[in-house]
Amino acid sequence: MREIYSHTDGDLALEWVERLGADMLDKDHPIEMRSLGRTLVRWKQQIAAWHRSQVTNGPTEAANNMVKRVKRAAFGFTFFRNDRIRSLLYAGKPNWSLLATLVPR
Repeated sequence: MREIYSHTDGDLALEWVERLGADMLDKDHPIEMRSLGRTLVRWKQQIAAWHRSQVTNGPTEAANNMVKRVKRAAFGFTFFRNDRIRSLLYAGKPNWSLLATLVPR
C-alpha cells in the first residue's frame, strides 16, 4: 500500500488506486479490507493530486495539534495572552521579542 507514494506520476497513481480499490471490494475479502477499498475509491482523486503537487497539509495539522494540546493543558483557562505565551513556549522556539507586546492588565 505504501509503495504507491514512491511513484511521481499522478496518472499512474490514479490507475493503481482505482484497480486496488476495486480489487479490495471483492466479497471474499474481510470487511476491513472492503472498507479500505471503499476509502481508496472515495479518495482516489486526492491521492492522485498529491502525486501531481507533492504538497501536504501536514505542517498545518501539526501546528493545530500543538495548539490543541496546549489548550488542553490549560484546564479551561482561556485568556488569549496566556495561551499565546504557552504556545510559544511549548513550540520550543519562542520569539521573545513578542513578549514585550503583551501588556498585563
